[in-house]
Amino acid sequence: MKPVTLAAPVTIGAVLMVVYTLLITGADAITKAFALSYAAPQLFAVSGAIVAGLSLVASRISRDQRGLRTYAPRAMAVRSVATVAGAMAFFHAFRLLPFAEVFVFIALIPIFAGILSGPVLSERVRPQAWGGLALASLAVVILFPSGLSSIGVGHLVALLAAFLGTVSMLAARYICRIEGNLLAQVFYPNAALMMVMVCALPFVFQPMSLQDLSWALAYGVILFGARWVLVGAMRVMPAYVVTPLMNLQFLWMVLFGILLFGETPAASVYLGAGLMVGSSAWLMLDQLRLRPSPTSPPKAVVPAE
Repeated sequence: MKPVTLAAPVTIGAVLMVVYTLLITGADAITKAFALSYAAPQLFAVSGAIVAGLSLVASRISRDQRGLRTYAPRAMAVRSVATVAGAMAFFHAFRLLPFAEVFVFIALIPIFAGILSGPVLSERVRPQAWGGLALASLAVVILFPSGLSSIGVGHLVALLAAFLGTVSMLAARYICRIEGNLLAQVFYPNAALMMVMVCALPFVFQPMSLQDLSWALAYGVILFGARWVLVGAMRVMPAYVVTPLMNLQFLWMVLFGILLFGETPAASVYLGAGLMVGSSAWLMLDQLRLRPSPTSPPKAVVPAE
């Protein structure tokens, strides 16, 4: 019998991550396109309903006895509020900033989460995490070659969105300590998003063409698919390998920005994104050094997104 190798799982995981970054960038592109003509509730009311509905269907199909029950209602409420507020903030950031420029702030989320996991979750923060944060901070500084005077409202909104995304991620990690029901972590934030946006919809609603409604429906399906693909990648590859591969999103964002929105990123955006990728690689190498021997492989941990 031939020895079992990790080549196949890693290859499958890498392919899944390419698919994930393409899907999530496509969803972001739809967000940016909608932000040019519609208010946020028109997109998120539809998408929230679709993702929540698909989560409910998946729960029934899986026949999991837990269903969508959660044993961490307070943390789930925090995650839901942060998800709703973060979605609104990113929606406006996409409206105000070039597509690829938003990536620098998206890439801050896992780094912020790594640093704040110490004081918030009582997890040990290694010195390498601070090194990664230093590189990320330098990336943000490089994004503004003209100094603080070049910081606009869009950048502040994107930073707020990154903070809210960090809160959502920390809440997800806390919930994973208590339960492993991933579908619940997808269902409740999106159900909350749907309910809040439906309440706001009468004040901002504009008639939508059939084509725009189709794009809103596609957004919800793509978002749900992206999250499931990510879970699949996490099942075959460790998190410290998956996280750096998420930076492939920058390449898709540059390409989509050029092809769909006629945007050409400035050199400072490329340099800032490069430092973000470097900070992720720094953290990945640190995790590789901490790996157990091949005879005792670590258990896979699937984070909730």
